[in-house]
Amino acid sequence: MWVRRSEILQLTLEHLKIVGISIVIAAAIGIPLGILMTRKAWLSRPILTFANIVQTIPSLALFGFLIPLPFIGGIGTRTAVVALILYSLLPIVQNTYTGISGVDPAIREAGRAMGMTDGQLLWKVEIPLALGVIFAGIRVATVIGIGVATIAAAVGGGGLGMFIFRGVSMVDSRVILAGAIPAAALALIADVGLGAIQKRFSKLLCLVCLVGMLSSCSHPDRIVVGSKNFTEQVILGELVAQQIERKTNLQVDRKLNLGGTLICHDALIAGQIDTYVEYTGTGLTAILKQHPSNDSAGVYDTVKAAYKMRFGVEWTEPLGFNNTFAIIVRKSDAQALNLKTISDAAPQTAHWVAGFGYEFVDREDGYPGLAKTYGLQFPKPPRVMDLGLTYKAAAERQVDLIAGNSTDGLIDALGLVVLQDDKHYFPPYDAVPLVRDAVVAKHPEVREALRELGGKITEDQMRRMNYAVDGEHKEVKDVVKEFLSR
Repeated sequence: MWVRRSEILQLTLEHLKIVGISIVIAAAIGIPLGILMTRKAWLSRPILTFANIVQTIPSLALFGFLIPLPFIGGIGTRTAVVALILYSLLPIVQNTYTGISGVDPAIREAGRAMGMTDGQLLWKVEIPLALGVIFAGIRVATVIGIGVATIAAAVGGGGLGMFIFRGVSMVDSRVILAGAIPAAALALIADVGLGAIQKRFSKLLCLVCLVGMLSSCSHPDRIVVGSKNFTEQVILGELVAQQIERKTNLQVDRKLNLGGTLICHDALIAGQIDTYVEYTGTGLTAILKQHPSNDSAGVYDTVKAAYKMRFGVEWTEPLGFNNTFAIIVRKSDAQALNLKTISDAAPQTAHWVAGFGYEFVDREDGYPGLAKTYGLQFPKPPRVMDLGLTYKAAAERQVDLIAGNSTDGLIDALGLVVLQDDKHYFPPYDAVPLVRDAVVAKHPEVREALRELGGKITEDQMRRMNYAVDGEHKEVKDVVKEFLSR
């Protein structure tokens, strides 16, 4: 944490900004709704039912629902703020309703006897008496928001979740704690701090959040680079970002560690990111929904033409390496059982446990076709988890066979080995930067910068960069900078 203190400070401020903006807006919505419920009793059931339903939706699922929506969805801080607003409504609405409803009826009668109107009773009697309960709801919503905001990193929202997701993909508990400890500290500080000022509601917090919101509304023209949520993708995203910064005068905004293929794809065609690195086989099967093919050049031509026509996106020159899916087992098991190919391992699956990433289980070129091609027969359904965790699970003997990426540095770092795809099931996965046609038209220098990366990375070089991050725990920016300097 000391070594990364400047980055932690930056992400902590991002975290606070997301939570602060969302709480201010949620209070501006929730408090009037709570007041309305005290005046229109028939509205209390539908409003509280909606707030309760939202509270039960898992955070990642809620982000997934919001991404395709216009105006309020997409990739970045906006989606994170909307999600946190929805999660914050229940405690604020409920406490506002409870606080005002709990005012002693005798006090209301006394106010009316003095000639007060309903509005005067509300502002001069009920709200001041209920302010402690209302503020308690805001306090609870803030603590909840700080915790949920760590998930915002999955959709490019920034914050301390960046360290947590990065640590999971690297299987590095130190990096996870570098995000988790400050997030937990923020929640404790917010709880204690807000509790201390609960009797004196401070307008300063609202002002600070409002200033932060306004300051984030305008920014100069820039190129937004995205990536998926595993080490190689983060490295490639940083590579593209640094290359654009080196070769152009444009500012680059990084939205790395996004949730996965579909999130990156949707963000690209919606114009929320401008470029990211995709794999030809993934584009063919996961996006275009076509059957796998072993013709590398043919797959590239197919996705290049289809993306241009359907999405207005250009596949630039391939970077030079093929990161195909790899079936991986422990090196000790491979040596003991003399396993070299997937066919060799097929008979062993009758008493093995498999572990796969979320995408691999459902993809056209994933587990169902692999099992059929090789006759894999596991006694239990595969355990599904984050791709980065599958490597650690295999190394710790929690699973016996996993599907990873052939260039991952964790393979060597954790004592694993890749089995040969002897039946050539997996299609080619040549890594290629994608860029929107609108960006190329406006900034042709970006296209030229990406052209210079064509054919520059071999599989061995990519594997070494992955290992430098996963195995040697070097900073992604430093690894990329060193590679580009060479």
